[in-house]
Amino acid sequence: MILPNGLARAAVRFRPASFAGTFVALMMAALIVTACGILLETGLRASVPPERYAKVPVVAAADQYEYVVTGSGEDREEEAVPLPDTARVDAGLVAEAAEASGAATAVADFTFPVRAAHADAGAPPRDRDVPVPGGVLTAHGWGSHTFTGTALTTGSAPHRGDVVLDAGTAEAARVTVGDTVALETLAGQRDFHVSGVAEAGPGDTARNAGSTGGIVWFTDAQAPALAGHPGKADAIAVLAKHGTAADALADSVEKALAGSGVQVHLGDDRGAIEDPGLGYAKDTLFGIGGSFGGIAAIVAVFTAAGTVALSVSQRAREFALLRAVGATPRQIRRAVASEALLVAPLAGIIGCLPGIALAHWWFGQLQDRGAVPEAVRLHVSGFPLLAAVGIGLLTALGAGWMAGRRPARIKPGQALSEASVERLRPGVIRTVLGVGALVGGAILTGVSANAAGDDAAGAALGVVMLFMLAVALLGPLLARLCAGLFGLPLRGAGPAAELAAANSRTHARRLASAITPIVLAMAFASTLVFMHTSENHIADKQLRAGITAAHVVTDPAGLPVDAAVRAARAPGVDTAVSLLRTQVLVPVGSGEFKALQGAATQGVTGSGAELARVQDLDVREGSLDRLGNGRIAIDTTLATSAHAEVGDRLPLYLPDGTEAGPEIIAVYGRGLGLATVTMDRASLAGHVTSGFDSTLLVRGGSAKSLTALGTVTDASGYATEQSLDAKLGAWSNYMMAAVLGGFAAIAALNTLVMTVLDRRGELGTLRLVGATRRQVLRMLRWESLLVSAAGVVLGSAIAAATLIPMMRGMTGEAPYVPPLLYGSFAAAAGGLALLAVTLPARAALRRWS
Repeated sequence: MILPNGLARAAVRFRPASFAGTFVALMMAALIVTACGILLETGLRASVPPERYAKVPVVAAADQYEYVVTGSGEDREEEAVPLPDTARVDAGLVAEAAEASGAATAVADFTFPVRAAHADAGAPPRDRDVPVPGGVLTAHGWGSHTFTGTALTTGSAPHRGDVVLDAGTAEAARVTVGDTVALETLAGQRDFHVSGVAEAGPGDTARNAGSTGGIVWFTDAQAPALAGHPGKADAIAVLAKHGTAADALADSVEKALAGSGVQVHLGDDRGAIEDPGLGYAKDTLFGIGGSFGGIAAIVAVFTAAGTVALSVSQRAREFALLRAVGATPRQIRRAVASEALLVAPLAGIIGCLPGIALAHWWFGQLQDRGAVPEAVRLHVSGFPLLAAVGIGLLTALGAGWMAGRRPARIKPGQALSEASVERLRPGVIRTVLGVGALVGGAILTGVSANAAGDDAAGAALGVVMLFMLAVALLGPLLARLCAGLFGLPLRGAGPAAELAAANSRTHARRLASAITPIVLAMAFASTLVFMHTSENHIADKQLRAGITAAHVVTDPAGLPVDAAVRAARAPGVDTAVSLLRTQVLVPVGSGEFKALQGAATQGVTGSGAELARVQDLDVREGSLDRLGNGRIAIDTTLATSAHAEVGDRLPLYLPDGTEAGPEIIAVYGRGLGLATVTMDRASLAGHVTSGFDSTLLVRGGSAKSLTALGTVTDASGYATEQSLDAKLGAWSNYMMAAVLGGFAAIAALNTLVMTVLDRRGELGTLRLVGATRRQVLRMLRWESLLVSAAGVVLGSAIAAATLIPMMRGMTGEAPYVPPLLYGSFAAAAGGLALLAVTLPARAALRRWS
């Protein structure tokens, strides 16, 4: 076992600046690994306690995932993809579940939205109208009161044509038992007789705690038709006989329902059934903690290793002297390893603390934005912390061993010679690996340019990683090239600038260690941020060009079922088409690269010809005229990803997981801004939880005549609203850019400070030979300008090589880079370099004043 020896302790004590830089780099690496590791573990272990089903021991429900299988045998892998909407079970299975051994009863559970009917604009309120904030109520079947705790306060249970209102809704509407209320369901608007008023139990109010809408109950026989899912139930709640254990009941229910495809849940698994957002939350957390966390961890380790290597290389002369006075290669390697053991564990432990804080803040932000259910709790265990400390220690040991390998093995005289004059060329292995990474990045750039959709994005990730690896491996060569190019203008800028250029050319390795973190920050921040600005810009442009309707009507609660018909009857209206927004899953790729891609979908009421009058999809192939049952139109990027064309049948999964294979009758170009898939509205009926259309496009008429249907705006106003919604979704990308860019910026600051402090003797020599303090600082400012310029140019080149083919593949257009935003990135890099060089230099020059 390697133990810290006196030489290592002395090195730490007498060269604190060098080890402080190593300590900061390892601490930041531990911070990143800890935060992402905690989010990853939370995603793997996330669950929500049952609330609606808290008093139900066993719940039977359909599988809420679709699966992608790749490989076979031992290489077989199965990826679960959450369905866009709820998959339902056959309501007829309730009787079979009730017959299971140990079951007291089984109840079909239904949850669906109901709109409160309102009088037309300008008309007086009607007695049967129900004033509900937001205009939407949550409806259930009355049978659920047996397990939710809901109880009647007045009246009786509902029969066909009846409704039970919760006490708050009844009081607000001034309705009592025996009155009539007008409600709008997917079966249309109709009057319901109020048979009772109930106090909603904890099972009915738990998930609606933040909702301002009311609750209503219908008879179980009528609820499926009103929900738009005839013969279907959301789930089956099975209650146990006295003395029957939940496990035993679950086994008997599973046997009773064998062959139906229904899954049986107990314990915390019941919570996932009542909160479908858990599946997407797990995907989000896994994406941040796993996919992004893996990249961040690689970057963190890569940067920390570079800092450790810089610290070791700065002491090359000391190692050379030790070799000259008799130190063996083993003793040199032991000293380097001991230094790592002294610094890395403490840095890792201290870095874990802000890492935990970052994970807590990040997780809270995701919950505030609705990406993670409030009931999910952050899991903080020892595994991510141990991983962070262990990775930091291994990084320090590995980087120290690699950096100390040459000074430990060469002859003492040669070591002294190399410590005095920097080697001009990197090693052969390093050069070969660097050229390989460069060639690999170029090849992946071509792959990304010829790919589409998620394939282009996946290839682009490899591009940025390989080019960054190439910069790190070929750093000295690139630094000499940058020093030569950027140093040319400095030759005519005075003695200080000329000296700065000469210094940069002579000390290419030192320059490379300063440039690399800036390249890293610029490349990753630009790629993540400008990818989103490009998508937003293109989507907004397509949306504004694609909406040709004079009026756009929307309502957060959903539009009336007959909105299109009522709008078409308004004076001057030529065409009215309503749209239902949802998502379908489309298989893309093949072999090991098979995946299910979520595709934004619009269900259209009316014909394709009518749609063309209010929406210009930019049809490239085929025609919308045949749009209808079993016939769809898709965006060109999806057509490329799925290798499909006009006339083919596209296999897909509807929102609730139902398989379909519609014929492609058209391919269009404005899918990013409008919808990736366009299909007949009737094809989605019964496959979505809320069947109320979200948007109504109207050509002709006046806005005033449409106000009774919802909020009326024009195409420009609608595009602005959609852009605001998209900006809310940008937070995740910006957060990742901030984490990676911030880490790289701190690494750059740390590296620059280390290089300046290591040059205290050189700066002192300049003062002794007659250079003024001002001249020395001016030289360092020119050097910082050269470093930041080289870093910005290389980082921008990597970002461009990543973004251009990726955006071409995903959208067919060039990336959009806001000039002010890019300018702020470049200015930040320049300011950071200037700050990191000037402040320690001023401190170092004080002793020579």
